[in-house]
This record gives sequence, structure tokens and C-alpha cells, in this order.
Amino acid sequence: MGFGEHTFPVQIGLLQENQAWSPDSRACRKLTHYRRGLLLDRRRHKDCDPPILPSRTGLPQLSLHTPLGALTFSEEDGAIVALDWGWGRDQSETMLLARARTQMHEYLDGERQQFELPTRLVGTVYQRKVWEALSSIPYGQTRSYAAIAGMAGGGARSVGQANRRNPVPILVPCHRAVGADGIGGYSGNEGLATKRYLLQLEAHSL
Repeated sequence: MGFGEHTFPVQIGLLQENQAWSPDSRACRKLTHYRRGLLLDRRRHKDCDPPILPSRTGLPQLSLHTPLGALTFSEEDGAIVALDWGWGRDQSETMLLARARTQMHEYLDGERQQFELPTRLVGTVYQRKVWEALSSIPYGQTRSYAAIAGMAGGGARSVGQANRRNPVPILVPCHRAVGADGIGGYSGNEGLATKRYLLQLEAHSL
């Protein structure tokens, strides 16, 4: 099986399908107490007013509320092809998307260390090498950009550029790539605040 079609050996009680979501809803208040105080400050909790993503034409999508804000999975031909920050305009609960939602909740609850989902990642040959190297970093550990470059080729800068093109953040754990003398960058969601949250989540769950 090539990396482009890969199964990663990697709910909280969410809103029901027709349940309203508001900053004062019980589900939103519950999320502000999620994971023993590790969550981002509620004032930055965008899930209480989730942005609407443009539709990925023709692809089934399913969104979920998390302490990091809304996340949306997209599926194509029986594989996860994207994980976006924000709320999808169109919602379809396929078996695979429901499984992806459940596994993401388990991960954010500290109950899952590996995702078991088929993915199909579109990128250049080099980007796919970087994503494969990222996927080899164990849960709760980090690797420097230079170390990842040693596995995939190129340099630290090109690794960072490939990270920014990662279509499935968290599933391919680009948050585990750090600088030689610091946390490095992160382009997803709220940037470094999101990266610190994910690294702290994994450290506390070991």
C-alpha cells in the first residue's frame, strides 16, 4: 500500500444533529472544562461561533465541535482526503466520516494514540515523503525539522513548507515537528496556541 492510500494505525458527547449550538449551550460550557484545564482560553474558543468553510464540491463532509474549534473531515472514494479547520457548509454522515469523528473525539479525550482511518493524500513526491516521516513520529514525541529532513530529504525550510501543505493535520501529526531550539511554527487554526495544545495533550495522556 502506498502512502497516498494509507491506513493510520493512530465522542465527547457532541451536539445531536438538530441541537442548537451557542456560547451558552451546555455542550459549549462542557468544552470549556475539557481535558483538565488544557484547553485554549474560552475567549479564543472559536467553536462557540464556528466559521463556515466553502464546500468541497461533491465530497461528503462531516464536522465536529472540539476545544480547538470546529473541524471538518472530507471523504472521497472511501478515504479521508482532507481535515479542515472550520465548519463544513454541507454535512453528510457516512460510516467512514462518523468513524473519523469518533476517533478524533477519542484522541482529544486522551483515549487514542493512533488513528485507524484510510486516507488518500494528494501532494508532490517530496511532500508525501515528509508526511510519511511525520507519521512515523511516535505519539507524545517530537522531531526537529532537520531530523525530518534527514529522513525525507531537503532541508528544514522545505520540511516546513511541506508541513503547511499537509491536507490532514493531526492525522499526519505535523504538530510533532519542532525547531532545533524552540517549538517552531504551525499554520493550522490558531497557530502556535494550537500546536502547544496538541503537544500538551499528548504529554499529559502518556
